[in-house]
Amino acid sequence: MSDKNKYAALFEDDDDIFLGSPKSKFLDIVFNANNNLVKEELASIVERMAAMEIMLDEKVGGDWERQLATNDYSRRSEVDEKAKSLYIEYTGNVLSKNE
Repeated sequence: MSDKNKYAALFEDDDDIFLGSPKSKFLDIVFNANNNLVKEELASIVERMAAMEIMLDEKVGGDWERQLATNDYSRRSEVDEKAKSLYIEYTGNVLSKNE
């Protein structure tokens, strides 16, 4: 086995804590953590989204959803990076409360 294959095998281990995307790790935590803690975190996420939607309505007006859809395609890499960051943040929130 070449050195390259040895390293590739190391990271293909299903038990590797670093395997997977921030989204998949978040979902793993959500499905396995204390149910009440997960409910609290999801409620917090929805409340935060509701507050942001209210702010957008006040700042941008009612057509923010159309603008969001347009920006989603032109700024896909920014959206993806922010989503990864949020998955990591929310995973940390659940884990820190689950201890």
